[in-house]
Amino acid sequence: MIIGQLRRRRGRAMALAAGILVAATSFTLLTSTVHTSQAATVGTVRKNARSAYDVLVRPPGSQTDVERHSGLVAPNFLSGTFGGITVKQYRRIRSMGGVEVAAPVANIGYLMVYNTVSVDVSRFLDSKASRQILRIVPKLTAGLSTYRTADQYVYLTRSPLTSGKQHGVFESDTLEKGAIDESTRPYVMNGKYNVCFYFNGDKTEKTKWNLELPMMESIIAEDLSDRSAFDPDLHSRMNCRSGQGKATIDIPVAYPVLLSAVDPAAEDRLVGLGRTVTSGRMLTEQDKPHTVPPSRNPDGQKETFVPVVLSDRPLTAGKISATVEQLDTGDPDRLPSRLGNPTAAGFVKHLRGTPVGRVGVDLGQGYRKAVPTYGVDATNYWTVGPVTYRRTSGGDLAVQPQAPQKPGLWVTNLNRQPVADVPEENTGRQYRKVISHPSTFCNGLGVCEEQDYGRLPNPIIHVVGRFDTGRLPGFSPLSEAPLETYQPPQVTGADKATRTALHGKPLQPDRNLGGYLTPPPTMLTTMDSVTALIKSRRVPSLQDAAPVSAVRLRVAGVTGVDAASRARVNAVAGQIRTAFPRLQVDVTVGSSPTPQTVALSATAQVTERWVDKGVALRILKAVDTKSAVLFTLVLVVCALFLGQAALASVRSRRTEIGTLRCVGWSGAEVLRLVLGELAAIGLAAGAVGAMLAYGLGRLLHQPDAGARSLLVLPVALLLATAAGLIPAWLATRLGPMQAVRPPVTAARRARPVRSVAGLAVLNLLRVRGRTLLGAAGLALGVAAFTVLLALTLAFQGEVAGSLLGNAVVAQARTADYLSVALSLALGAAGAVDVLVLSQRERAADLAVLRATGWTNRELALLTVYEGIGLALLGGLAGAVAGLVAVVVLGQGVLHGHLLAITGAALLATLAATALVGAALTVPIRRLSQIAPAHLLAAD
Repeated sequence: MIIGQLRRRRGRAMALAAGILVAATSFTLLTSTVHTSQAATVGTVRKNARSAYDVLVRPPGSQTDVERHSGLVAPNFLSGTFGGITVKQYRRIRSMGGVEVAAPVANIGYLMVYNTVSVDVSRFLDSKASRQILRIVPKLTAGLSTYRTADQYVYLTRSPLTSGKQHGVFESDTLEKGAIDESTRPYVMNGKYNVCFYFNGDKTEKTKWNLELPMMESIIAEDLSDRSAFDPDLHSRMNCRSGQGKATIDIPVAYPVLLSAVDPAAEDRLVGLGRTVTSGRMLTEQDKPHTVPPSRNPDGQKETFVPVVLSDRPLTAGKISATVEQLDTGDPDRLPSRLGNPTAAGFVKHLRGTPVGRVGVDLGQGYRKAVPTYGVDATNYWTVGPVTYRRTSGGDLAVQPQAPQKPGLWVTNLNRQPVADVPEENTGRQYRKVISHPSTFCNGLGVCEEQDYGRLPNPIIHVVGRFDTGRLPGFSPLSEAPLETYQPPQVTGADKATRTALHGKPLQPDRNLGGYLTPPPTMLTTMDSVTALIKSRRVPSLQDAAPVSAVRLRVAGVTGVDAASRARVNAVAGQIRTAFPRLQVDVTVGSSPTPQTVALSATAQVTERWVDKGVALRILKAVDTKSAVLFTLVLVVCALFLGQAALASVRSRRTEIGTLRCVGWSGAEVLRLVLGELAAIGLAAGAVGAMLAYGLGRLLHQPDAGARSLLVLPVALLLATAAGLIPAWLATRLGPMQAVRPPVTAARRARPVRSVAGLAVLNLLRVRGRTLLGAAGLALGVAAFTVLLALTLAFQGEVAGSLLGNAVVAQARTADYLSVALSLALGAAGAVDVLVLSQRERAADLAVLRATGWTNRELALLTVYEGIGLALLGGLAGAVAGLVAVVVLGQGVLHGHLLAITGAALLATLAATALVGAALTVPIRRLSQIAPAHLLAAD
């Protein structure tokens, strides 16, 4: 009987089989895709969940309001933190249970490393001149700003420059013969003029005791206590060369380097610092300050040396571009006398110049040159404060500017002389407070007395090696915690104007200590050297009692963000919070950089990576929830689609079932017949679907495509049987006479119909059960589409933003939108199936209308209007039901997506309506090809 029914109604059986095939195959492939996406997401998260350290401990009050409210950790925070954690606290933290590595960082301050950058101006020389001067007019570009810097000169003579002494004390190597000028005769030294001394060493143009007596060369430095360190004259130099055809200008530059104390062994275990040595050696735990007694010191003084390693990279950026001018010097024979007296600076500055070309040089050139072993001056060092942020009305961040630097920051502790070659960038916009820390006056004495009583002498910096931070092993960029001991933060332009000003390159730290970005530590010493450095300052500070700026911890036994690892990390963090409630403790395992837009000024906006804590855990929770919801909704959509198709099939056989009941068939026999047909169709569809799923799985590069394709057969059988239970049970509830009656609502009162659209509406109301059945498919599809889209957007909104979250969203996007599209497609397919079946049932009605004079066009319009009305009813009902379901799921799902989800639901309704209208063209064309007489005879 079952086989005979399938043969006799093979068209309907094949249609139902196709539905089961599509549903079972789609369900298997989609759930496989969701599972694979979930596994890939979890794998990505676990692979990138751990960075250099698991817990970050910072001093009290180091967390800003923005960090507190947003749950983020600001970048570049370390460069603005100088002390706050005591050595006792650090040692207690290091000894706590579960701590594998405790790596402290004690920022000391910014010191100046001095050198020069060389500019070759040989091609601009006058090959015929015996003596000449070239001037360059430089412009410094650093970050978003440009600075006018001091003019620099080169004096080239074909006469030899010789060395000599005056009074057996003063020595010079820039002595040159020239025409003797009576007004400058007193400045002649051994019959020669000192052509570079006065321009470079004494620009005061003063005479001795302000009388008409010459101010001769002296080993006593010029008194500049009344001059500002920002005065361009102090930075202007003249290079004196002897020869021809070759000339360079050496521009003096100073590089601020942040000196920080670390534990070399802990640092090596944490980030592999020992692998970065490029010359000399790395610091060891045995490196400590050592004192050389007067008897062993060539200077006859007692001095303390502090071992340090210096980075090969300056980590500050800047470029100089300059216009080259040839100066009109007049009589070349008189040039030595013009340069060899106190009026030299005024003479040279007022010379007329003719531009002859341009040159450029990178500031990093000077830093990369070898620094002498004792070439770092620790007489002064400077500390800087943190950046202060505020939230704008648009939710972005804006930086609070600071007052301009005062020249008093840049004076030495000896006679209040200005610090040499202060970087011009310090005159620019300020974002941090800068504090100067001058050293004591007791150098070389070994013991400090009087106003420096109880302090220590200023130590000498001893460079034992160089290192390159580029050799660090590195960590995943998706989860890197602030590794500011060695890397500056990554900052890019956030708007077109800023990107243009940066020439499309990232913003890098410059030499402005009060700048927004400050360079990370580029000079390292040991923790044992902290006291020798901070106690040599005249004025005590927080660093004396609490020198440690941060402690980075790696917890033992942590492998990722699994429950056991989280418990271990939280246990260590809990111990620290309990022991030291005022310290700021941040769990950084599972963190990820999150781009933030920061307004530096009214015209400059940048994007930088703040660290979002706990991203990995939130992603894992969200992906588990989303995957479960996707699986459930896809299963429900597939099952209801097949249930709708089965119900429509049973309704199409009302007369047949009624006949069987009339000839004596029981309800149980009818139930077995319906379920048997559905099971047979499910088995056939499952077999074909297994082969189709295997091919599609291989095409989509699904892992285990063969094993997963075998699931299609049982899934098809299960779905077909489960979907047919309710329709089959309903078939057994029909009485014999009830089953053979048409499912049409009885007429109550006749109403005139004056249009095709009106008749379509009347038809939908007349056969309400069929109308509701057809609308239910679309309502289900649109409702599922709305819910799935809302959940997908909510998932993306919850985890997106951080680099790790964005990567996860990109991986999961295919599975998410496949689920959304499938829900809509299956709902529309169910509606089309019911409409096609409905047209078959109403073939006789349409034949009567055609026999009474209706044209094919009018019949087609009637069918299309019914389909559109049915689709709009189902679509709008589904949109409303979907939005209600989303609201029930929680307000957080709709947050920020209400308009998008509502618009998408309405678009889905329109798309489904268009699909239904297009699908109706097939039955309309077939009915138009059948004669009315044949249809009426069949009825």
